[in-house]
Amino acid sequence: MINMDIDQKVGLVTRNADELVNEEELRALFAINEHPTAYIGFEPSGLVHLGWAMVTSKIKDLCDAGFKVIIFWADWHAYINDKLGGDLDKIRRCAKYMEDCFIALGVPRDKVEFKYASELVDNADYWETVIKIGKVNSMARVKRAMTIMGRSEDEADVDSSKVLYPLMQTADIFMLKVDLAYAGMDQRRVHMLARDVADKLGWKKPIALHTPLLPGLDGGNRMDPAAAKMSKSKPNSNITIHDDAESIAKKMKKAYCPPEKEKEEENPVLLLCKYIIFPRLGKMDITRPEKFGGNISFNSYEEVSEAYYSGKLFPLDLKNGVSENLMKVLAPVNEYFTAHPENYESMKAIFEGLQKLR
Repeated sequence: MINMDIDQKVGLVTRNADELVNEEELRALFAINEHPTAYIGFEPSGLVHLGWAMVTSKIKDLCDAGFKVIIFWADWHAYINDKLGGDLDKIRRCAKYMEDCFIALGVPRDKVEFKYASELVDNADYWETVIKIGKVNSMARVKRAMTIMGRSEDEADVDSSKVLYPLMQTADIFMLKVDLAYAGMDQRRVHMLARDVADKLGWKKPIALHTPLLPGLDGGNRMDPAAAKMSKSKPNSNITIHDDAESIAKKMKKAYCPPEKEKEEENPVLLLCKYIIFPRLGKMDITRPEKFGGNISFNSYEEVSEAYYSGKLFPLDLKNGVSENLMKVLAPVNEYFTAHPENYESMKAIFEGLQKLR
């Protein structure tokens, strides 16, 4: 988009987001910089699931709002976190596959920059930054932030390298000189740590943007969104971007889909409509037999929600419709990897090898 005013840019950035810290700072940033820098970091760790479609939609929003977006492959962080057997070669091969996934999901290649943590860790200034961050924080504060890596605070006592992880992720933000740090809500603690560090050390304070965590199809631990999120470690409740129509339909039939309106934000079937289908397709068509009302189309998520909770749209019809529309969303992914299979095949071989070792 061109010639957008600040209100329009803020609207794009905050669309379908859970939290922006904070809007006043974002408006001030846009007032002085038409092309600020945003970043999101990823551990290369396995096959990509459908939650990435939500993330890539937000990356596109940031690009459309004028941001230069850095997609940061946290290879050393994945090594610390024991991903892919702690093998850096496998981790970096996975990053190449994940880069393909971003392109396949529609991230504008000319508006993003892919960088590796390995490009930073060879710099002595990086480790000086890590130490400075550690010096202004207690061990208790750092250990509380360990939940960003899917670990409990107590696990720092098992492997002391894991204490470095929050310090390194915070240092990444400052070394990359980003104006805005973006991630899911599970990364909120490290972003708040970075903002606190900035106050203590007089560094530029990063704006923090957080989107929801897409829950697994089983609903998971609904009292803990981070534990309930879609994850490759739960294959039956996880849809990968490579799943075929039969696999998606089979998983969707078993999906948690509560009828209570008060549980709407826990309903993975509806949330797939809200965060994946409508941002990607702009509408949702559902095929139904004539005896059950015939085909029906929806132009907004709110229309789907109202139809479901009023009883006009039955759970099976909703699930079938989500399955059909997810295949439309994933059609460009299938086309991309048919034409560029190399990195995906490499990742599958790594994954299968690790499975045999278990």
